[in-house]
Amino acid sequence: MKTESTLRYVLRLTLTLLVITSVVAVALAGVNSVTAPRIAQQQAEKTLQAIQAVLPGGGESIPFQDDTGMVSQVYQGEQGYAVQVAPPGFKGEIVMMVGVDNQGAVLGISIISHSETAGLGDIAAADSAAGEAFRGQFAGASGNIAVTKDGGGIDAITNATITSRAVCAGVSAALECVANLG
Repeated sequence: MKTESTLRYVLRLTLTLLVITSVVAVALAGVNSVTAPRIAQQQAEKTLQAIQAVLPGGGESIPFQDDTGMVSQVYQGEQGYAVQVAPPGFKGEIVMMVGVDNQGAVLGISIISHSETAGLGDIAAADSAAGEAFRGQFAGASGNIAVTKDGGGIDAITNATITSRAVCAGVSAALECVANLG
C-alpha cells in the first residue's frame, strides 16, 4: 500500500481550499452586485423620510463646514436645516438626522440606523413610548446638549448612557454646524 507524501497531501488540501474559497467569493460578489442597488435605494428612502420627519417640507443639499467630523450632509429648507450626523455609539455609529430651525433650536431628531444593544441602546430609535420620550427631549433645545449626568438637561436612557451621550454629541455637532453656516 502506497501512502501519499506529506508535501503532496498539503498541496492537495491547499488547492481544495483555494477552489472552495474562490467559488464562495464569486458567489458573494454576485449576490452583492444584485442586492447593492436595492440596498442603496432603501437607504436613500430612509434618509428622505428622516429629512421629512425633522424638517417639514424637506430641503436641498448645501455645502457645509464641520469641525467635529460627525456631520455627513446638510439640507436647507424654508424652516431651517436637516443635518445628518453619525456619532460613535456603544457598538458603532448612530446615523441620525437632526432638524434645526432658523433660530438655532432643535426641531426634532430621527435615527436612521444604528447597531446599539437590543433592549437598551436601541430604545433611542424605537417607536415606543420610551423612545419617543427620549427623542422628544431634544425639541426646542439649543447650545451644548448633554445628559443630566454630564450637567445637561437630557435624561439618559436607563443603562444606555453611552448611547444617550452619543445622541447628545450628534445633536450638538448638528447645532454647531448650523451655527457655522451663519
